[in-house]
Amino acid sequence: MTQAVDIIQPTDADHMRYMQAALREAKKAADCGDVPVGAVVVREGRIIGRGHNLREQRQDAVLHAEIVAIRQASRKLRSWRLDNCTLYVTLEPCLMCSGAILQSRISQLIFGATDAKAGACCSVVRSFDLPLHHTVNWQQGVMADECSRILRDFFKNKRISKKQLGTRGQRKTAALDKYQQRIQLASKTEPQKRD
Repeated sequence: MTQAVDIIQPTDADHMRYMQAALREAKKAADCGDVPVGAVVVREGRIIGRGHNLREQRQDAVLHAEIVAIRQASRKLRSWRLDNCTLYVTLEPCLMCSGAILQSRISQLIFGATDAKAGACCSVVRSFDLPLHHTVNWQQGVMADECSRILRDFFKNKRISKKQLGTRGQRKTAALDKYQQRIQLASKTEPQKRD
């Protein structure tokens, strides 16, 4: 049996506070070398799920910030149904994350920066306009400048680092040499089999 929950309407100050929490998550992703996207799930004025991109760190394509935050919120509520929850995310969700938002029954999505390459709310695809079983109310542009800046700075620093490492061919050669060294080292440290 489900209980009716009074939905607390957040103020602009609340939106800013929760987006700042998502930006702190994005900073964690950047510190680990992942694209700086952060997300928080809020219910009844409390953050119940936090996440940041972990794709590079864990080498798992589905570990976007939204997925991590949704999973944590579901564990907290002991339910996959996150109705009456709001997801705050620093970047417009991709198609995969939009699907997860729909499937988890999140009521509201607030995001900062739009994503001209993969955004699935309003930039590339309008996934929430499809005639599906659930409707998500969404709003864009909350702290958009700050959300865009962290992404811009991350990719600018990444380009500078790559230039310092040489051309693409030089980086590829260096990576292959490093890989060969690891293989050689591993073969030397493996115990020799005796016949």
